[in-house]
Amino acid sequence: MTVVTPASEAQREAWRSGGFPEAERVRPGLWSIPVPLPAIPLRYVLVYALELPDGVAIVDAGWNTDEAYGALAAGLGTAGYEMTDVKAVLVTHIHPDHYGLAGRIREVSGAWIGLHPADSRLLHDRYDDDAVDDLVAQERALLVRSGVPRATLDELAGASMMIRHYVTMAKPDRLIEDGDRLGLPGWDLQAIWTPGHSPGHLCFVERERRLLFSGDHVLAKITPIVAVHPQSAPNPLADYLDALAAVRKFDVDEVLPAHEYRFLELAERVDHVMAHHEERLAEIEAAVAAAGGITCWDTATALTWSRPWETIPSFMRRAANNETLAHLVWLEARDRLRRVPGEPDLWYPA
Repeated sequence: MTVVTPASEAQREAWRSGGFPEAERVRPGLWSIPVPLPAIPLRYVLVYALELPDGVAIVDAGWNTDEAYGALAAGLGTAGYEMTDVKAVLVTHIHPDHYGLAGRIREVSGAWIGLHPADSRLLHDRYDDDAVDDLVAQERALLVRSGVPRATLDELAGASMMIRHYVTMAKPDRLIEDGDRLGLPGWDLQAIWTPGHSPGHLCFVERERRLLFSGDHVLAKITPIVAVHPQSAPNPLADYLDALAAVRKFDVDEVLPAHEYRFLELAERVDHVMAHHEERLAEIEAAVAAAGGITCWDTATALTWSRPWETIPSFMRRAANNETLAHLVWLEARDRLRRVPGEPDLWYPA
């Protein structure tokens, strides 16, 4: 594994030891504020506060829980600000740990919320009560075609419903396109569209300060889930790998991700992540070749994961299935595998 140099040894040690890092000043005018996540291995999201002449802008927001709100308020207090001083919430993507608190913050401060159009279009189906049943039905159909055992279909199809209440539904005030400059006084922040983990994922580069706010796109140790699901692009892994190549070219001194810890070597980390996916693609191609006519689900169960398959919780098994499907689709698009549609689809060597 490529080991990147932590930009904050205290932050890396907190991650390694299972602790919780302190809010800290990254450099003049910029703060890192950890916001706790309820009952998931990631433990916290790193919110970044950018000082403005009349307040702060933040990158991401955290889940909508009282504990998260309190931690964000306390972190802003460490920096000398209050929640009412937040002028903008730049959301890297619409997953609850990044977007969930944005609406509550806007209610308190009047801040504007910025989001990429591709993620904005998903809000209604994902978070409005009158649409979510359709999304679950679409996920169930995808799992049927993946060959998920009937006994677990309903459980897996609705696995993400438990996190919907961590979001305050809030339509963005501003749609942020690829290449947009954000116009934050004192900052030359430019948006970079990096789809894959979500269709509208954004990173933000600050060339003068040589910083990249990477969201979930590039992390220090783990790789983000890139999966086929009802709201994904048709070939999300292709999008993700292209977006990795797009950010690799930036000459920055420090990467500020949304999880784990800040680190220094962007290009080296991107190269490692791309190599990881090449290895995964080869492993999946070999599994299909060995079986000949295999489902996505059975392919996923045959792969190497960070823990034994039987110990993986059901909601994570769904993610594993859908991530495997993303790799199968990538291979299909390059004529390295072929799919025979059905219930379930079967995969063969090309």
